[in-house]
Amino acid sequence: MGDGWEDDEEGYTFYKDREDWKDVTPIPQNDGPVPVVLIAYSDRFKDVHDYFRAVLKSEEKSKRVLQLTEDALELNPANYTVWNYRREVLKAIDADLREELRYSREMIEDHPKNYQVWQHRRVLVEWLNDAGAELRFTEVVLNIDQKNYHAWQHRQWVLQTFKLFDNELEFIDRLLLDDIRNNSAWNQRFFVIQQTTGWTGEVVTREVEFTWNKITIVKRNESAWNYLRGTLQHCEDPDTASSQRTLVTTKCEELLHSGCDSPYLLGFLVELYKAKLEDSEEGDRVDLVKRVTGLCDRLAQDIDVVRCKYWTFISDCVTRKYAAVA
Repeated sequence: MGDGWEDDEEGYTFYKDREDWKDVTPIPQNDGPVPVVLIAYSDRFKDVHDYFRAVLKSEEKSKRVLQLTEDALELNPANYTVWNYRREVLKAIDADLREELRYSREMIEDHPKNYQVWQHRRVLVEWLNDAGAELRFTEVVLNIDQKNYHAWQHRQWVLQTFKLFDNELEFIDRLLLDDIRNNSAWNQRFFVIQQTTGWTGEVVTREVEFTWNKITIVKRNESAWNYLRGTLQHCEDPDTASSQRTLVTTKCEELLHSGCDSPYLLGFLVELYKAKLEDSEEGDRVDLVKRVTGLCDRLAQDIDVVRCKYWTFISDCVTRKYAAVA
């Protein structure tokens, strides 16, 4: 496979010199009468794309055109027009789509962050109505780069379209065992629950316990704290939401008193106390205001100095809002 715009002309037979293409008149690129900037395309690039423009105009769909698109994509795998026309050719000649899946796999292995390649594979899976190999394929790609957005997007599409959620939480558990800070895995866990069980009281209770166990292992893991926040916010049962917030507040206070100075812990407590202020009686607010402002001061002056202005702003807002009881 080629690499981006680079190409190697050694051993390459130009289309203009091929007997089986003598019936096609190539169409050069038209940059207008006074081009502003001429791109220095290689001779091979110009040769391939001059012939591609010709078949695009004549609407020829044949095996030789399929090979021509492959040569064009080797030179520029991000060319939407070439991919789209390749799909038209595949349909017209009733090509072997399984073979095309293998081709798309090779292209993705060479260009794993190319949107057009992943989109092509999605269309093939739709045409075949078979996603049997897709979860394993994305797992292989993610083993190489766990942050590959296109692989995650494709995996989510497959899960949602073909209802393949059964073993996904176990897959995520394995990822988090390998790397507890894998933000993509935490995001995937949220997606799976959102698409399957929803945030019932039972699920929220389970997820709070799961997340807290991870937090106790790595207390400065922002991904886990964000997941915990989302879990509490999306709880569909008010009673469970209240009891779990109380439980998490207690656990956070215990962690704080044990000497933990994670900025995520202190920031989370600020949010919990602020929420509690909204629902508290006037007589309980003095202590809560002191807790919020004290945590904000500590964050601003010592723990999270980079965001000191933010924490000072939060402290000032709480102080002004509850000035009558401060």
